[in-house]
Amino acid sequence: MLGIENQTNQDYKMPLRVISYDGASYKQQLMDEKVEQYYPVCTLVLYFGTKTKWTAPKTLHKCISILNELKPFVSDYKINVFNIAWLDDKTINMFNSDFKFIAKYFQTKRKNTKYIPTNEQITHVDSIIKTFKALTGDKRFEEIYNKANLKNKRGGVTMDEFLDKIINEGIEKGRAEEKADLIRKMMDKKYTTEQIADLLDISVKEIKKIAAKVPVEA
Repeated sequence: MLGIENQTNQDYKMPLRVISYDGASYKQQLMDEKVEQYYPVCTLVLYFGTKTKWTAPKTLHKCISILNELKPFVSDYKINVFNIAWLDDKTINMFNSDFKFIAKYFQTKRKNTKYIPTNEQITHVDSIIKTFKALTGDKRFEEIYNKANLKNKRGGVTMDEFLDKIINEGIEKGRAEEKADLIRKMMDKKYTTEQIADLLDISVKEIKKIAAKVPVEA
């Protein structure tokens, strides 16, 4: 049995969670008198964070307080974590499923580069749109999908038909937020608006917007 845990944030209790899921599956096998041969249970944690790789505990021992004298008697439990945003192009291109598009999106977001959609057809359009919406919290994925009536489109749907606008706007928004954070830090260090504008090559007007806590437009 293969279980999948999708994480957009790190969870320091993840080993405890995974062992409870796997243990419940083994218990179900144990209680089922019809099972003639027990089968393995494996849980994969897919982490979609883009700022840092997974740094939370990956083993049970790192989640619990345990005396050194007891460690040899307490079985450790390792979880399988995959940093999706850090997959390289060679690995991403090995996927034959729609997951390829999801992995490429998060890799692009992590690199903070322009997303270049392909003309490859999406097999499960409705499912992948809902997955994008769930993982990003961006409702535009589903809104544009419904507005364009892509569900009933003949000839298949490709990534470049609607996702390029959403993704690239999201990347630009991220860049604007990073720029705003940098400007605020420079202000804290007593840089003048003119100095900041000169160093970052942006207008004084934009600097003043941030100073007034007005969101910067992407």
